[in-house]
Amino acid sequence: MKFFLDTADVEEIRTLVETGLVDGVTTNPTLIARSGQLFEDVISKICALVPGPVSAEVTAVQLDGILAEGRRLAKIASNVVVKVPLTIEGLKACRILTQEGIHVNVTLCFSAAQAILAAKAGATFISPFIGRLDDVGETGIDLVYQIAEIYTNYPDFRTQILAASIRSPRHVVEAALAGADVVTLPPPVLRQLYQHPLTDKGLSTFLEDWKKTGQKILAR
Repeated sequence: MKFFLDTADVEEIRTLVETGLVDGVTTNPTLIARSGQLFEDVISKICALVPGPVSAEVTAVQLDGILAEGRRLAKIASNVVVKVPLTIEGLKACRILTQEGIHVNVTLCFSAAQAILAAKAGATFISPFIGRLDDVGETGIDLVYQIAEIYTNYPDFRTQILAASIRSPRHVVEAALAGADVVTLPPPVLRQLYQHPLTDKGLSTFLEDWKKTGQKILAR
């Protein structure tokens, strides 16, 4: 499974990329707005830090606008993935951009039927929003299971499942069990993945016991 960071905070990305655990980044207009920087500047900086896919989302909603914005974004760097909404106009644009060799992330997916359409349109990634489905009383991870099963039935579908709206380590584990190819998670959730009180307790005990021996591992 690949881990993408869901953020536009360049310094946060720089720090976490050093762990070797980050495979890509996803952004959206809300995250870009929070950065307080110019859109294309932020995407350019992120692409320079991360060798993997960096999703940059269009803001147009009509086909011509989506295509124009998508083509412009794709020119920022070779690892830009154009993010389009799961609307009929977005799907049309996905098909055209894909045929032009541009990678596309179809976002705001809330049903398996939508995921089928995205795959038929040639999307590189489909982004089912787990947390937002949970928020309205549904079980978001069920959608990932459904998409994974459907895509397995059709080998011609090349679209990768990018589980989004991740709120907790539990979501990450559930997405992995469901067969998601990628999870995109906020930096705090990535940090929570390696935190466990028993790990801290065990390490503290080991270090205390080792100190009592008076030994050192480093060569004298």
